[in-house]
Amino acid sequence: MNFKTVAEAFNYYRNHSLTDIEKRAAEIGNIIDSDPNANVEFLNIELDGLKEAKANIEQRNQNNQGGNFNPITGMSFNQGQQVPTENIFESTEYRSAFYKTMLGQKLTDIETRTFNKAMEIQETERRADAFNTTTNSAAVLPTATLNEVIKKARTMGGLIAHCRNFNIPTNISVPIGTPSSKAQWHVEGTPVESEKLTTASVSFAGYEIIKVFSISAAAKKMTVQAFEAYMIDELTNCVMEAIADALVNGTGAGQGTGLLTGVTWDTSNSLELTGAYTDFTKALAILKRGYAAGAKFAMSNTTLYNKVYSLVDGNGRPIFIADPKNESIGYILGKEVVIDDNIEDDNIILGNFSYMGYNVPQGIMIEVSRESSFKSGLIDYRAMAIADTKPLVSEAFVKLSAPAGA
Repeated sequence: MNFKTVAEAFNYYRNHSLTDIEKRAAEIGNIIDSDPNANVEFLNIELDGLKEAKANIEQRNQNNQGGNFNPITGMSFNQGQQVPTENIFESTEYRSAFYKTMLGQKLTDIETRTFNKAMEIQETERRADAFNTTTNSAAVLPTATLNEVIKKARTMGGLIAHCRNFNIPTNISVPIGTPSSKAQWHVEGTPVESEKLTTASVSFAGYEIIKVFSISAAAKKMTVQAFEAYMIDELTNCVMEAIADALVNGTGAGQGTGLLTGVTWDTSNSLELTGAYTDFTKALAILKRGYAAGAKFAMSNTTLYNKVYSLVDGNGRPIFIADPKNESIGYILGKEVVIDDNIEDDNIILGNFSYMGYNVPQGIMIEVSRESSFKSGLIDYRAMAIADTKPLVSEAFVKLSAPAGA
């Protein structure tokens, strides 16, 4: 029998036994090997149909072993109802369960089991150890939402969009590669001295960031999508802004360490901002080799327009070039300008900001309370994160600042 399509062959053999299917497949193999006049095209179509029919029968047998096969849908009754076993915090079931729990809405059976499993994982992995002031009801923000919060924070502008983001355990020293010397031309047969690489290391501590915000109890009627959008905005505006400020001004005492306090500024890496274009050429000149390729100038909006915008070089050409085409602020002597209003006015930092980092090892924990605002009819939400900020390599930065009293 010659079949014109694979579907036709599949429908013919789908109700045959596995023995008959395997027997026919062996016969076709012998025909192809021994008969030079065989129509190989039709035989290959039949083989593909046999292969699909065999796979279909095996799948049906496997489903029927558990008594869960649904002959109407062709699926297992339990298909789609299993609790995710891997990356549970990334699953759609956990995301839905998380927000329904926050809103006080009813969960489906699969959402309930997924949420309970996630809470068990938190307990087993001792995820809550870093959050030593939270209760057992605190839940980890779904991975998709956390990624969206960080993504949105990076579009807000400022240094947080240019610094390195880590998700590593606290108090563990991590090596950071620094620029090394280039390779050398080699004369054949001569010995080569090995170079000992110099690496910096960083160890992030764990500091708490907490924000409590209240919304009306009417939020229970919000959809999951609308509430998630609200949470993303709120967490970006509070938690990520706290990290963004610490990247610049953090003291290192109960909070992250910022660039202005974490780097030892002296005559080797600091210059006075006198108002001449040579301030910037001198800064570029003392920036250590290897860091200049990705270097940027960071300053406040006020500093840009009061101190830099009108500067010209010796030939009367402006040193600041606006760049509306690429939606960036602009460039100073070919180096991108980053506006961050956390930087104090009349201070400019030149550096490769991939050597400045922030660490959020455990994501963001959210906890809800309907008792604390009982009289006002509000629902309180507490967002909490463990984070730290730190300059990774001090020699990657140069500071320009106006003298005191100027």
